[in-house]
Amino acid sequence: MKRAILLFFYLSCIMSFSFCTASKKTWEWEWDQESPVDNSDKPRFICIDASANFPDYANSKENILRDLTLAKDAGFTDIQVLVRPTNGDALFKTDKVDQVKWLSYWDNGVQRQLHRTAEWDYLEAFIEAGHSLGLKIHALFDTFTGSRRNSLGHTGLLARDPSKKHWASSLLQADGTIKNGLDADAGETVFFNPVHEEVQEYLLGLLEDLATNYPDLDGIIIDRGRFADLNSDFSDYTRAKFEQYIGTSLTNFPADVVTGEMVASSSLPSQLPPYFKEWIEFRAKTIYDFMGKARSRVKAINSKLNFSVYVGGWYSTYYTVGVNWASKSFDAAKAYPKWASSKLKDYGYASLMDYILIGAYAGPTRIYGDKEWSVQGFCLQAKDKIKSDAIVIGGIDIGNGAWATTDRDIVNQAVVESIVTATNSSDGCFVFDIIHLKKRDQWAFAKEGIRKASAAK
Repeated sequence: MKRAILLFFYLSCIMSFSFCTASKKTWEWEWDQESPVDNSDKPRFICIDASANFPDYANSKENILRDLTLAKDAGFTDIQVLVRPTNGDALFKTDKVDQVKWLSYWDNGVQRQLHRTAEWDYLEAFIEAGHSLGLKIHALFDTFTGSRRNSLGHTGLLARDPSKKHWASSLLQADGTIKNGLDADAGETVFFNPVHEEVQEYLLGLLEDLATNYPDLDGIIIDRGRFADLNSDFSDYTRAKFEQYIGTSLTNFPADVVTGEMVASSSLPSQLPPYFKEWIEFRAKTIYDFMGKARSRVKAINSKLNFSVYVGGWYSTYYTVGVNWASKSFDAAKAYPKWASSKLKDYGYASLMDYILIGAYAGPTRIYGDKEWSVQGFCLQAKDKIKSDAIVIGGIDIGNGAWATTDRDIVNQAVVESIVTATNSSDGCFVFDIIHLKKRDQWAFAKEGIRKASAAK
């Protein structure tokens, strides 16, 4: 009898252990699996830069239709075409600035010049071709850029009109001096001062022309809706506006807000200038207010027109360009107490946007993860910060940085995996730029990525 009882107890333990183990394994299996993702209705954008693609599109409607047909066949749904390049001139109907006459592009390591001789409307050609294929067309608008200079010349409003020199950003130099952007050695693109009310009104007028003259346009996407970098703007005009914002006069400007050493360094010092966080606030408010005005002006003309923005996904350092693209419900001060104040969250502009296109610009071997500098991490972090205030579109740059130097087979597979990952981890995807798909004949890999992403239900 005693032996029978022991045997029964032993068998019961085995059964109980087996049941618990099986239950635990089932729970772990369910936990480890990704939740099903329905990507069927998510938009898939492809970018069309102006300069890089100018040789193909500047004077040929046939080439526009040809390549949009390839984009449609690959599974893209939306086209974003740059119509205000970094020189600030226009590839759309407006009487407020000159039309683009020529742009520079790279040809096997040599910078060349391409002149536009066609008289037909550049943006309208994309709208007509795109809509004939069932594609949506968005006008990409480089915002606070005023001119562009390189070895081939200096073009744009700031290059032509000396009376607008005060519109250019004044840049803090590493030695602590301040120079107008037209006089400084600050790269090819000269930025406007976003604080200047005349600049803002000028740009708002251009956006109104886009909304008015193209009633069939599907959207406007703001690019470079920001300051040039931490080194701008340090004009007397901006100083006065900042002193008005903080309610006091500064005796040691610009060192009370930013120093030359900070401009030259890629990291913040242990001891920040006394008004640094207020300066970050002020710049974010400047961009927030502008975006609010721009949205209102555009929507007043065409309420159905999507108003959206492109930003870099590296939020932890994006404060250097004066932008808070998060939701107001995301408190940057808790996540980034080093540089963010408690008031910065008030200037998160996510709710002003229909779409926020996030540059998830990690390399081809950095696709997966939950932090910045992986494609997946950029998208997940953006979703967390934007909340549900806007549709989040994660995008990849498939032609620059490590994408240009990594083995071609690895890159091709990364195109597929990055499209799938960005689509799964956000509300859609975008690819920068069509020129890379064309030059490397990667249409098939983009198509495979879109196909796999669309099947992930």
